[in-house]
Amino acid sequence: MSGTSLDGLDIALCEMTGSGKNTSFSLLKFTTVPYTQSMKQEILSVFSKQSVSLEKLTLLNPWIAIENAKMINDTLASWQIPASSVDLIASHGQTVYHAPKSLHPLDAFGPATLQIGDGDHLAVHTGIITISDFRQKHIAAGGEGAPLAVYGDYLIATHPKENRLLLNIGGIANFTYLPANGEFNQVFSTDTGPGNTLMDTFMRVHFNKAYDKDGEMAKKGMVNNDLLKAMKENSFFALSFPKTIGPELFNLSFIEEAQLVSSNTTISPEDIMATLNRLTAETIADAINRMVPSTDEYTIYASGGGIHNLHVIEHLKSLLPKASIQSSDAIGIQPDAKEAILFALLANETVAGTPMLAGGNATKIATSFGKISLPQ
Repeated sequence: MSGTSLDGLDIALCEMTGSGKNTSFSLLKFTTVPYTQSMKQEILSVFSKQSVSLEKLTLLNPWIAIENAKMINDTLASWQIPASSVDLIASHGQTVYHAPKSLHPLDAFGPATLQIGDGDHLAVHTGIITISDFRQKHIAAGGEGAPLAVYGDYLIATHPKENRLLLNIGGIANFTYLPANGEFNQVFSTDTGPGNTLMDTFMRVHFNKAYDKDGEMAKKGMVNNDLLKAMKENSFFALSFPKTIGPELFNLSFIEEAQLVSSNTTISPEDIMATLNRLTAETIADAINRMVPSTDEYTIYASGGGIHNLHVIEHLKSLLPKASIQSSDAIGIQPDAKEAILFALLANETVAGTPMLAGGNATKIATSFGKISLPQ
């Protein structure tokens, strides 16, 4: 798994037994292999931009797969795990553009998304059967290609007595709500808005840092309520659920436009970071409060890089006083490995499981995901 933060490739070695509701898994090994600066720059040359070099996009599709294959091979060697003992690779690929219907005005076209890092190249260069390009089937079946976390969340985290909300704060924040002992058609999953993407982008440009460690920079500033209000007035936040979005909307232009609208073009970078931090927390809390019945008691199990941003978590605790917020570690899911685990679960369903509807009926037909590439 590589997400919109572009920090590296998450590699989770999972052991699966069963499928569907009888699925169980063990996380045997996990690591994140950092992307080199040059690799990040190559991806950024086509990432979330409306106009790119078609030649570069075409060249990057196999190149990213070959580079990822090297990372996988080196990691397996360091773990002393022979490739022949691995049944499947589940590869999310690198998202370069996500275009839900809400983001484009072209009536003749529906939602679309594009992940590169070709599965055939991965299979050939690792010698392992590879399942990739998971998001296309979700769109073909009536969804928007995201969030796909709902499937794995349902399979491994549903509890007979506890209402659970699995919150992932990656580049984009999303959650899955799992009613106690619920059926799949009662499960709900949606993106909420920015997770880390705005903060990370702003930190790179203004502080020459990849991210705001522990939310320390945000803590130095003051939330600008006028700027926060201008950001929250974006039409995305008024859309009905479920919905999905990406850095195609939440980028530096989004910040700059909100500064102009709110007449806050001269406030300090620290104040902007404080406001972005609060924006992430408020839009997560707003979505949860809109979608989870007010009478339900529930526990939030959080994952993703954003859970290390202590300032975001502090805001969430104050905004959601009735909810207990814990790391997903508490239910046996390593928070940094969660998304990689979820795609391993999808791959397992592809070869052994039963197709399912998306939670909230986001897809119109029961479906399984991914394209299968053989190494020979």
